[in-house]
Amino acid sequence: MPSLEQLKNLLAVEPNDPFVLYGLAQEHARLGDHAAALEWYDKCLAADPHYCYAYYHKARSQQALDQTTGAIATVRAGLDASKAAGDNHAASELASLLDELT
Repeated sequence: MPSLEQLKNLLAVEPNDPFVLYGLAQEHARLGDHAAALEWYDKCLAADPHYCYAYYHKARSQQALDQTTGAIATVRAGLDASKAAGDNHAASELASLLDELT
């Protein structure tokens, strides 16, 4: 996984690249900064609403911050996006997470 510095350099070149935005979110989450991770997941989803795994990991960060209601809403939005994108694997993982959260 690239470092935060490397990801920020990539972001300077492609500020709306969902892969880079997702990478920044993942790195913040990995470091335990879930509040910052949420901001980057939101930017990723604004750039590409069909980036299905961003919903899953955003919900995990919300769960880490005891934002269960928000996590459930995120998972439901992710289920809609994954079904629209035809991503059955993401839909399955999101459905499992929804079962865990409810």
